[in-house]
Amino acid sequence: MRTGLRLLLCGAIFIPAIALAQDSDKKENKAEVHGNFSMDGQYYRPDEDISAVVPDEQMALQGFGNIIYTQGKFEAGVRFETYVPAFVGYPAGAPWSGTGIGMRYAAYNADNISITVGNFYEQFGSGMVLRTWEDRGLGVDYALDGLRVVARPKRGVTIKGLYGKQRRSFNGGIVYSNGLVRGLDLEINLNDVLDSVFTIPGQLTIGGSFVSKFESDRDPIYSFPENVDAASVRFGYILGGFTANAEYARIGVNPTRFNSGILDIPANLDPSVGLFQYGQGVNANVGYSRRGLGIGLTANSLSNMAFQSERDELTGFDSWINFLPPTSVLQTALLAQFYPYATQPNGEVALRADFFYTFKKKSALGGKYGTKLDISFTQVNAPDYPLVDDFDINRRGIQPALFRPSDQVYYSDFTAKITKKISPKFKGSLMYMNIVYDNDVIQGAYDYDDVPSSGTVYGNLYMAEGNWTIKRGHNLRFELQVLTTDQHLQDWAAVIVEYTASPHWFVSAINQYNYGNADGRFYNFPVLATGYIKDSHRIMLSYGRQRAGVFCVGGVCRVVPASNGLTVGITTSF
Repeated sequence: MRTGLRLLLCGAIFIPAIALAQDSDKKENKAEVHGNFSMDGQYYRPDEDISAVVPDEQMALQGFGNIIYTQGKFEAGVRFETYVPAFVGYPAGAPWSGTGIGMRYAAYNADNISITVGNFYEQFGSGMVLRTWEDRGLGVDYALDGLRVVARPKRGVTIKGLYGKQRRSFNGGIVYSNGLVRGLDLEINLNDVLDSVFTIPGQLTIGGSFVSKFESDRDPIYSFPENVDAASVRFGYILGGFTANAEYARIGVNPTRFNSGILDIPANLDPSVGLFQYGQGVNANVGYSRRGLGIGLTANSLSNMAFQSERDELTGFDSWINFLPPTSVLQTALLAQFYPYATQPNGEVALRADFFYTFKKKSALGGKYGTKLDISFTQVNAPDYPLVDDFDINRRGIQPALFRPSDQVYYSDFTAKITKKISPKFKGSLMYMNIVYDNDVIQGAYDYDDVPSSGTVYGNLYMAEGNWTIKRGHNLRFELQVLTTDQHLQDWAAVIVEYTASPHWFVSAINQYNYGNADGRFYNFPVLATGYIKDSHRIMLSYGRQRAGVFCVGGVCRVVPASNGLTVGITTSF
């Protein structure tokens, strides 16, 4: 009944609007309808050896479909979602269940103004004070439901204004957070604005954002602020191969359990001791590149930067208003993803350096086809938090100075990779990665039931990869990876073989081995997959064991429990 009512309401909104758009100007562009669909199913089998999770309902099915209508300056869209039920461990936060409308909107887009009503996604600057986004694979959807206006009053000036409630979960339809989000953003391209006055070498942009969250205070003990404001300033500069950008953000007093744990305070503690502190953060990037050479530096410092539209959020995964750009490199190697870094909004100081160089063809190190060298280094430390006298509450609500690291290392990695074309049909690469990972703090690595967390993990990863073009349209790719560590889940090896017969077929075999455990146990995770692709349509079938682990996108991670079974996925667009 609820789904049918929502469909009826969507029709009541969109159909008259479509008719009005058609009648207003018969000469407008031809009406178009496009969209995409995705459906995934998984059948779970018991597997005690890997502590596989088997739900009561052994078959899970989830999917979505977007339908978008456009005509001239008018656009309207709707997304249908179903989770009957969702996959085990999906999403990581509040549950998604049932079937219904997960998004609906209408928009008018003219040269100098755009207006959207309904659900929408938006980002101010790098996202440090506002970024609403979605990723179906990760199980993230932070859409706002309300009104957004984007104005371009003159060349080089963009003004954005918005307000709305934020999606928190899904239960036969959208379930919204308690807080109301409001925001303004201004961005100025100084080259365009000052073009008639003088010429600025390169491209220079500046911007500023203001975001406010209102949420009623219902706490019976403490008096929490109902209005929490956040603001940021930023700049970006490009000149030839040189780029630089930076953003500073500050969030008002915002006590939540993810801001240095300042809700986890003794019941008899007087709030006047100053535990409720503001948050601040800096993200800065400098880079230079030209043909065959690239250098990049990133510096990041955060403290009390959790900004959610639901104050009492328990998961640390839902209702995020802002996005904290990750410093660490998103590794694609299978075993490197076992220990991914998750950004710590309560506080971190991070530095990263990247370097790549291509040795020219026919040089001593380049050989016949050239050689590419990639090196990166990342280190993330805990901030140097001062202690609070008389209370054992270190790292709880105390405002650290920016770029003041302590000796405690949350995470570090050093990666070196050499890629070389050996012949016209074969290209290979070798990679080494050193990892330091504080499992207790990051809580990213998934533990088997009988393997406790082991503090800091020290690992070394070795990888060899080859890509062989057998003949036109036929390609064979293989990887061999070894991860060694004396902590946590001990040593791992992985073998990947993938054969592609373009443009339609592919088949792959993956096996991961966990060995060297103190109890002598050996874990084996084989997966066989095949798929067919035609135009924008894709179907994939896989069977095997899925090891417990972490799936990350852009510094946001979710835990995937161990499972065994059959998975089918279908995607298409039109």
